[in-house]
Amino acid sequence: MAEGGSVPNDGTEFEAKITPIVFISCIMVATGGLMFGYDVGVSGGVTAMPDFLKKFFPVVYKRIQEKGVDSNYCKYNNEGVQLFTSSLYTSALLATFLASYTTRKFGRTRSMLIAGILFQIGVVFNATAINLSMLIFGRLALGCGVGFANQAVPLFLSEIAPTRVRGALNILFQLNVTIGIFSANMVNFGTAKIKGGWGWRLSLGLAGIPAILLTIGSLMVFDTPISLIERGKHEEGKRVLRKIHGTDDVELEFKELLEASLVAKEVRDPFRNLIMKKNRPQLVVAVALQIFQQFTGINAIMFYAPIIFESLGFGGNASLYSASITGAVNVLSTLIAIKVVDKEGRINLLLKAGGQMFFAQVIIGLVLGIKLKDNSNNLGIVFSILVVIMICTFVSSFAWSWGPLGWLIPSETFPLATRSAGQSVTVCINMLFTFIIGQLFLSMLCTMKFGIFLFFSVWVVVMFFFTVFFIPETKNVPLEEMTERVWKKHRIWKRYMVDEDVKEMEEDMLDGSDMLDDTESGSNKIVT
Repeated sequence: MAEGGSVPNDGTEFEAKITPIVFISCIMVATGGLMFGYDVGVSGGVTAMPDFLKKFFPVVYKRIQEKGVDSNYCKYNNEGVQLFTSSLYTSALLATFLASYTTRKFGRTRSMLIAGILFQIGVVFNATAINLSMLIFGRLALGCGVGFANQAVPLFLSEIAPTRVRGALNILFQLNVTIGIFSANMVNFGTAKIKGGWGWRLSLGLAGIPAILLTIGSLMVFDTPISLIERGKHEEGKRVLRKIHGTDDVELEFKELLEASLVAKEVRDPFRNLIMKKNRPQLVVAVALQIFQQFTGINAIMFYAPIIFESLGFGGNASLYSASITGAVNVLSTLIAIKVVDKEGRINLLLKAGGQMFFAQVIIGLVLGIKLKDNSNNLGIVFSILVVIMICTFVSSFAWSWGPLGWLIPSETFPLATRSAGQSVTVCINMLFTFIIGQLFLSMLCTMKFGIFLFFSVWVVVMFFFTVFFIPETKNVPLEEMTERVWKKHRIWKRYMVDEDVKEMEEDMLDGSDMLDDTESGSNKIVT
């Protein structure tokens, strides 16, 4: 079985060019990442705006105004602020299950259309909010949009891309996430200076731009061939195959995809099928990647960056410099991932990044523990520069490894029969642990202080060894050959690659054979 310019079982390579229509479609669809990234970036900046805090979180506003009262680690420790940030992930978690059904039954582009509409609804409520209830409802609507987008976009990108550049095109999603975060940080810096107390409304309202782009993109692009064929639109699927490959010679690949869709249709309950023994390796790896992605400590680094920059003497411009430097590093490093992921492979990038992230976090934790006191922002110029370098090292490592690969690997490892359900679980776990970290992080920072960086560094060590032993290399492997060429050859996971239906048939045949032996034995006894 093969897809997107891959190699079928007989060794014949399907003809597939990197056509302009594929590239343009991937760019348009990847704006789902821009939508997600902007929302992630804008919430942190808005909650730091005095006018926003004064209106919705007066307790925090009062605490911030009383300078010198609270520890650096505890300034923003408030359950309401944490709820505002994390409520999005709660609704995204729940929406992803409905998104799984929609993505499978109605196609990838239809789910993206729903995502864009839901996100625009959330933007309207947030930008016009007059009370906390409207604000939270808007965040919940945004979360539903994120759930649908994160379900459909990675699948679309993996299924439409030729095998040899699948990693690069899939990472366009993560690249747009980083661009969205960077853009939101720049917008927040500008709107925070607007007089009249409405700057935060503009920041939240501008989130509608990427939502509109995704909506338009979902209406303009075609669905993936495998999705069309899976839904019985065979001729349309064949037509799209010709377009994306730039050739009329698609009969063999069409037959391969048709066979895959017939097998997938036999699975009545994809979620139940997902927990079968033969699908557990993909499920375990996908779930672990989402948990580990959140436990890299990226939130700790991004949150604490402004105080570090402030200690360098940037004063009121600390947030701008922090957002500019870390945001730029984030975007540029993701571009590096696009360039090297299909050459170096997934495992190599994860292991290299693990070592760099561990080193950076330990250095940051030790410096803050020794030099930064509760009510003092003075690290000294030398240690401040060291910490800034370590922050950039960490952000860069995450951006070309665990950030994009946490989405790429799950989207390309599940077989068609469980692909939509598997992506749904992937998004669900990601949103769940993003919610957990978002809801607990400020309290953890207040309690653990500099130790939080050492806490996350321990997790990075765990992630390193998990990668060595359990994550398979998927570079240049066609989607529909993952089971045969990856999972069945993995030193640990190959023991799970047993077709349970075949196993049951063999057991039935064995039982029938035993019954036949008993019958023959009984007949012999009667004759005797």
